[in-house]
Amino acid sequence: MPELPEVEITRSGLLPLLNQTVKKVVIRNGSMRWPIPEHLPQTLLNQKLLGLRRRAKYILADFGAASSDEVVKSGTLMLHLGMSGSISLLDRYYPPEKHDHFDIEFNNCQVLRLRDPRRFGAVLWAGLEPNNHALLSALGPEPLEDAFNAKYLYGELHTRSAAIKAAIMDSHLVVGVGNIYASESLFRARIHPETPAKHLSLIQCEKLVTEIKATLIDALNAGGSSLRDFFGTDGSPGYFQQEYFAYGRTDEPCKVCSKPIKCIRLGQRSTFFCSHCQKY
Repeated sequence: MPELPEVEITRSGLLPLLNQTVKKVVIRNGSMRWPIPEHLPQTLLNQKLLGLRRRAKYILADFGAASSDEVVKSGTLMLHLGMSGSISLLDRYYPPEKHDHFDIEFNNCQVLRLRDPRRFGAVLWAGLEPNNHALLSALGPEPLEDAFNAKYLYGELHTRSAAIKAAIMDSHLVVGVGNIYASESLFRARIHPETPAKHLSLIQCEKLVTEIKATLIDALNAGGSSLRDFFGTDGSPGYFQQEYFAYGRTDEPCKVCSKPIKCIRLGQRSTFFCSHCQKY
């Protein structure tokens, strides 16, 4: 599943569309995780793309229409890549393939195209107040912003009995830290993934916050992780998987101590760690 770095890289790849006007919207298969709103071809027609933001793993595209000498925002489109989705920026003559379900064609002859073989992604209209949308309103802070700090994390964890890996993957606590980057951050912080969250000290929380931020920044700089489904909007792969300390390295030697990396199931997710380097 694409995580925060991959979604941010996708958002950045769409920036050439800013200030372009929608010429046409095509819905080939509206049966996604939630149905694609049937009104979008009419709602977005002749609308200008005013901004592209990210909240958690959602890309928020703000649209507006010209009114006199100004452009007035008309609403926000929410895009989510789901388990296997990707968004490409293509020439309008590039033919759609089997799993290409949604297009926005702009007046510069470029097309924003959503491909999603498993159809767990989403295209939703959030109106003028996207932060009040049910999928966004209860989310925790962004991990790369100042609000996510050791004091905040320590205060949130002191009543949680769940394993720390499950806790930091909870989007109500902090957004965008998925399975890959949770395993990598915990390794870097030298914290065992099964440690009860409430047992972490303030010093450990400070270390974990630092490593979550550093891991995500390193992933962004490497173009994200390309496993099976993620590529950038121009088709370029990410390279962060070449830097993994733990994720997906079962029985391979730890890069720090040479002991074999272990894999367990935790919260129905594969969890990778070094039992020598990461202690309770």
